[in-house]
Amino acid sequence: MRNSCLFLVLASVLCSTPVTAQEASVLEALLRARIAQDTATVAVVFRDPTRRQEVQVDALRRYHAASTMKIPVLVELTRRVDAGDLGWDSTLRVRNEFRSIVDGSPYRLDPADDSDSTLYALEGQEVPLSRLARLMITRSSNLATNLILGRLDPARVNATAHLLGADSIAILREVEDGKAFERGLNNTTTARDLASLLDAIAAGRAASRQGTDSMRAILLAQEFNDGIPAGVPAGVPVAHKTGEITAVAHDAAIVYPPGRGPYILVILTRGYPERATAARLMADLSAIVYRWATARPDPHE
Repeated sequence: MRNSCLFLVLASVLCSTPVTAQEASVLEALLRARIAQDTATVAVVFRDPTRRQEVQVDALRRYHAASTMKIPVLVELTRRVDAGDLGWDSTLRVRNEFRSIVDGSPYRLDPADDSDSTLYALEGQEVPLSRLARLMITRSSNLATNLILGRLDPARVNATAHLLGADSIAILREVEDGKAFERGLNNTTTARDLASLLDAIAAGRAASRQGTDSMRAILLAQEFNDGIPAGVPAGVPVAHKTGEITAVAHDAAIVYPPGRGPYILVILTRGYPERATAARLMADLSAIVYRWATARPDPHE
């Protein structure tokens, strides 16, 4: 019922006025009204490259990146493949021992804490980068991420992300470095950072044409879809990456509605004790944005 009331207000605005900055402010108000129904901390960026419009809600607030940090890792990996430094068929040996950035001490990942456990059975074997990249995104494999990031170097991942407009994202370390976490040495991002990266992917600026096509295909195959995809009609393609740790849940997406160009939507949350509650908020915000963004045909159609 509460969302129905929001949509009635939205429909009234869209039917009575052209697309204007004032209308965008109405969308922002609707988003803030839904956010205010909960007590969590939430940031949102909606970016419409076709109409050159953007709506932000606390877009510069910094969050633990959780698994959304795998987006800039994917971008850097793809660019290294473009440059010929690596190939999608290049292999890495699966290992489960990593070094803390605090003191170099070794640590291992627990398969029970990883959303994908299949890779652990291949320890000691060589696995292609293409498979590791897909597991990193579609299943959010922490083990695949650490193997890839160890080959790339976090500093280079940051440099590439900053070059593409995500100028405050900070990728400091591999995943599950407990000593670093205790000292607050975490991978962090803002909603604006992630929106900039996804915008570059959507526009084909993040890598070569073939590379960006590959990234979009991987992001479109995401298997965890209870956030932003749950707020759009069935069958609408959503290329996205989720992220989750204790009381933190994110989703960052490129949405491809029929009859118009794609748009970017990033939602970062902190303070929801249960993932299901955060997912419900993200789906609600996604539905509000989808109805707003698709109220009129693409101006270039």
